[in-house]
Amino acid sequence: MFQKAHFLFTLLCSGTTIAIIILISLLYLRVSESSLSENQFRSFQNDISTITASLEETSSISIQWLEKIEAQNDFTIYIIDNGTPFLYNSLRSKNDSSGQYLLAESLEAYRTAFPPVQPATNHEDNNLVIYSIQLNNDSYDKVFVTTTASYAYFGINHDEYQFRSPSTGISYYASLIDMERDSARTQIVILSSLKSLNRQIFAQRLRFLLIDLAAVALLLAFSFFFTGRLLKPLRENQEAQLQFFAAASHELRTPLSVMLASAECCEEATAEEQKNFFRTIRKEGRRMNNLLGDMLTLAHSGTNRFPVEKAPAQLDTLCLNAYEAFESLCRGKSLSLSLALPDDIPPRCLCDRERIAQTISILLHNAVSYTPEGGKITLKLEYRKVPFRRFNNECFLISVADTGTGISAADKKHIFERFYRAEKARSAKEHFGLGLSIAYEIVSAHHGKITVEDNPGGGSIFTIILP
Repeated sequence: MFQKAHFLFTLLCSGTTIAIIILISLLYLRVSESSLSENQFRSFQNDISTITASLEETSSISIQWLEKIEAQNDFTIYIIDNGTPFLYNSLRSKNDSSGQYLLAESLEAYRTAFPPVQPATNHEDNNLVIYSIQLNNDSYDKVFVTTTASYAYFGINHDEYQFRSPSTGISYYASLIDMERDSARTQIVILSSLKSLNRQIFAQRLRFLLIDLAAVALLLAFSFFFTGRLLKPLRENQEAQLQFFAAASHELRTPLSVMLASAECCEEATAEEQKNFFRTIRKEGRRMNNLLGDMLTLAHSGTNRFPVEKAPAQLDTLCLNAYEAFESLCRGKSLSLSLALPDDIPPRCLCDRERIAQTISILLHNAVSYTPEGGKITLKLEYRKVPFRRFNNECFLISVADTGTGISAADKKHIFERFYRAEKARSAKEHFGLGLSIAYEIVSAHHGKITVEDNPGGGSIFTIILP
């Protein structure tokens, strides 16, 4: 169950963050690629403006000048003079069979991007120039190469656009420069391949893909570790509860078996024997009742409904009552029980009288159970300043010191944890490993603290600190 929950929590914690990262990456790539394309297109327009300015200042176009422009800017240039392909096209394209196709495709793309106005009367009135070429039995007829058709044109003009060539599969920025001088019309088609831009965009996408993959891996690893730490206390708590229920079931089964056996024996026993069996049944019933009461107490504390009713109480009176209750028990086990109270009467403590008395009884009961014959137990009440919760406040201290077997350093770290038993194989039937857990819950409900330390004379000292 926890493995499945671990997996699902990992996906839940990392999935949302991964989705956000991927979404942000895609948005950034879209904005970045649009910016790159706009910058490249703007740069292309600036280059065309420079070329157009040069054409305005020159009276002729030389092949050397065209080759220089192509080499400097990595352009492909086609020239159409009065509707006829210029010789430069043939010279450059004789080893490039796709050159004329590219020219026709760029002109067709231009016509699509800048459709001419439909002629009102005839072609001559609207200055439409039609370029027809024959390419390997494929005819490109009626390719319009003018941008305007509704007014007479004089001077120089240029338009930029983008298209993808079907024959080469490459995208281009294109510009058509239209010049008219002394009734002579010249059109220059300039193409700039977007291969470098596409390579730049591909490299950027690849970088982002690798970064996102690394981020996904790190997020999955972190989420797996984080959810594992998150579920660890729950897993340990479940394991402890299973161990507790197993031990509780065993403890309940023992008195129940004794009670059933005694009840069966009563059927054929004498009156005197029946009295003994009834006493046994009553004794084992009390044990079961105590265990169920302890379990119910811990169940209440686990649901944050621990019953505590505070009222002013004299702790010295509670300690005196506990001393009197355990004095005969200690005497019967050859133990020395002493009580130490303050010389001055301490102020009243705002607490649950019954719960604090229960806590003192738990500590005394443990001390009596695990202190050998001839040992000493001391119940002590103090009222003094102690460093408590970052303040040096007046606090009540109730301590129970014994000279018993003591508690190991490893067990001290867990002795107050719920369902924890320092000794897995205790022989004392009165103990179920719940007493200190209940004491801890009671003191915590009073916003106090309970500690354990070694007794210099051997054994342990449990101290309750109440604000």
